[in-house]
Amino acid sequence: MRRHIRRTKHRFFNRTTWRTHLIFWLGAILVGVVAASFALLGEFADHSFREHIAATPWLPFIVTPLGFVLISWLTRRFFAGAEGSGIPQTLVAIERTGEGLCKRLLSVRIAVGKFILTVLGLFVGGSIGREGPTVHIGAAIMYSIGRHMHVPARYLERGLILTGGGAGVAAAFNTPLAGIMFAIEEMARSFDRRNSTMMLIGVVLAGMVAIVVHQDNYNYYGTSPADLDFGFVWLAVLVCGVVGGVLGGGFSQILISASSWLRPFMPAHAIKIAFACGLIVAFLGFISGGVIYGTGYIEAKQIVSCAGTEACAAEVGVFYPLLKILATIATYLSGIPGGIFAPSLASGAGLGANIAAYFPIELASTIVVLAMVGYFSAVVQTPITAFIIVMEMTDNQDLVLAMMATSLIATGTSKLICKKSIYFALAENFLANLKAIEPDIKAKS
Repeated sequence: MRRHIRRTKHRFFNRTTWRTHLIFWLGAILVGVVAASFALLGEFADHSFREHIAATPWLPFIVTPLGFVLISWLTRRFFAGAEGSGIPQTLVAIERTGEGLCKRLLSVRIAVGKFILTVLGLFVGGSIGREGPTVHIGAAIMYSIGRHMHVPARYLERGLILTGGGAGVAAAFNTPLAGIMFAIEEMARSFDRRNSTMMLIGVVLAGMVAIVVHQDNYNYYGTSPADLDFGFVWLAVLVCGVVGGVLGGGFSQILISASSWLRPFMPAHAIKIAFACGLIVAFLGFISGGVIYGTGYIEAKQIVSCAGTEACAAEVGVFYPLLKILATIATYLSGIPGGIFAPSLASGAGLGANIAAYFPIELASTIVVLAMVGYFSAVVQTPITAFIIVMEMTDNQDLVLAMMATSLIATGTSKLICKKSIYFALAENFLANLKAIEPDIKAKS
């Protein structure tokens, strides 16, 4: 007993232990600052593009395809490994921590490129989110700090990457619980208890820093007036779960299959593919009245707050979710950096607005929230993370049971269509594509 107490005291007062803890926590604070700055710049870029197209509706037919070409070229020339969401790269890094590939994917250079090019993607009208890129940036920051500060390998291998990724979600959405669950549910199929306490504290610290930088305990989608009416709500759970599951699973499968199909053509035709994808996004933006560009935060917040009213339907249109889904696919396939989290939530909100038309008007906000959960759960196939993100972002705890049920139904439905989690499938595609672009990378398949 005394020997056990002495060992516990030794670990508690050990300088190396406290130094490692401080590196974790200071790194998480830095991730929070970077993520909050990323959010502010991303919002500025999104608003700037919208202001320009409001005055010149045909501008995207020039700016968007040429912008995609420039970003694609910069990515491949200077920041190979920064393309796409960033979550697949982080998953690859977790599995291959002992290889040189991990250092390439989580370098400071990649983090800087991801930051700048994602903001630039929003400046030219890409239908992208910054949450996946924030996960990548957060993991890169934590891993790079750990390497340069000579953190013990047992922490460097998984703990820092997981903490950085979870902190990225927490700070990007201001959802600490979701950040913790994402790190466990999506990124760490085998959770390492040795690093659990440091990871949890790091995620919370990043979320707190984001709040301080924004000077408000903000909710991206406002406060939803949704509440439970047991007369129809469980029917809405079933409908939102199944419909969201079918559309979300279909989106994931199309993105995975199209990425795999385009992979052989990317080394020689990346510029042409980026230009074609840019034209598609511009066309979709033109026929939608400009609502499909950017992250989708503006449209989703509007739908959540005014669901069930004629003004809401008039602003985004009945075809908004479909057009947003197509724009997100086209943007992702272009090869520019950018995520699918926020666009998926916006697509789910649009889907909910359409479903709500068939239910009593007082349930409109409830159905929008459930559809967001259903579609997003189906896309990422992480049911707990999905409903926690929406719950925290809409400041609504009354719908927890309904959101959980919707999330589970949607995830199960999605798996009937898309057998493999989108991020793990994209990670496999990414590895194959990276070897085609850079033959000198000896990554094991």
